[in-house]
Amino acid sequence: MSYYPNRKQFKTGMRAIVAVINDLLTDQRVHKSCMALQQSGYEVILIGRSLRTSPAMPQRPYACVRMKLMFEKGPLFYAEFNIRLFLYLFFSRFNLLVANDLDTVLPVFFLSRLRHVPMIFDSHEYFTETPELVHRPGVQKVWKSIERYVLRRLPWMITVNDSIAALFEQEYGIKVHVIRNIPPRWQSSERINRQSLGLPSDRPLLILQGSGINMHRGAEELVEAMKHLPDVTLLIIGSGDVVHNLQQQSAQQGTTDRIRFMPRMPYERMMQFTANADLGFTLDKDTNLNYRYSLPNKIFDYIQAGTPVVSSNLPEVAKVVKQYGVGCVAESHDPVYLAGLIRNMLTDSVAKENYATNCRLAAEELCWENEQQKLLDIYGSIRR
Repeated sequence: MSYYPNRKQFKTGMRAIVAVINDLLTDQRVHKSCMALQQSGYEVILIGRSLRTSPAMPQRPYACVRMKLMFEKGPLFYAEFNIRLFLYLFFSRFNLLVANDLDTVLPVFFLSRLRHVPMIFDSHEYFTETPELVHRPGVQKVWKSIERYVLRRLPWMITVNDSIAALFEQEYGIKVHVIRNIPPRWQSSERINRQSLGLPSDRPLLILQGSGINMHRGAEELVEAMKHLPDVTLLIIGSGDVVHNLQQQSAQQGTTDRIRFMPRMPYERMMQFTANADLGFTLDKDTNLNYRYSLPNKIFDYIQAGTPVVSSNLPEVAKVVKQYGVGCVAESHDPVYLAGLIRNMLTDSVAKENYATNCRLAAEELCWENEQQKLLDIYGSIRR
């Protein structure tokens, strides 16, 4: 259930408990927040859950608690998780609470009020407008009620980009701080080549990565575009609702020899694959407010790896691609159009060199080492 690197580290100083509903393994934003809390002088406990399929927890410099639950999805899962989280917090000592996303906020909010302890709400997305909720108005109404009840009473809230911050500020009249989900500067001690990774070295390589490869994120169209790119390999790394459908789609269209699926993996390992790709993709569609104003962390992973980006024309993503000149913005999700755009980007040697140069320059600015200072300022002001 738990991993403590060194129980002696828990002295009588300031302690922060950070709550998230996932299994803690690949959530880089939460990990970076925990490290920033430590840098600010807090002893940190990160609490989440453990799935039946969850790999062993890697060692972290802070304490990790993964609760094993009876249910893994549906209303009973959310109820069990929140009750268990409330009880854990009730019997714990802390000086600061951090809730990540709306599905952890109620227990954290109630315990912060009960103990008169400050809390921070970190919204990783515009939760109530996700595809899973927009077509289920009854469930959406429940989450919206929770959001409305808590956010109007919060002194500290952060989110991932300016567009989402503006939505919350307009609706609730609160100040929302923006901390983008940017990775640390990636400088691998050893670059692993394609051959060592089991990848073909005689053809271009495309990559789509992420823990949310779900519907309306352009993956189906990208897979279909592969019918028109016979000399190209596509690598899909991660998990999501449509991965199984994508595998079936690839089999039906006869591209299984050129589309490879890999499960989620440790960040450093994933970045080795990303660094070997010719193009990286983020193709979310404008089907809901959450996607419209999304800024996926994969775009920054691509930049750190020096891999040019192909993005959909959504405000926050397109702004980064255009401002830093790190790739192309696709004006359509049509598979034939995408195939043509990919082919042009792969064959234009001058543009490829410019994209690679701009990625290297952008990586120096768009890194966590720069972004985290805003978070350190927030933690510092709470401690004062």
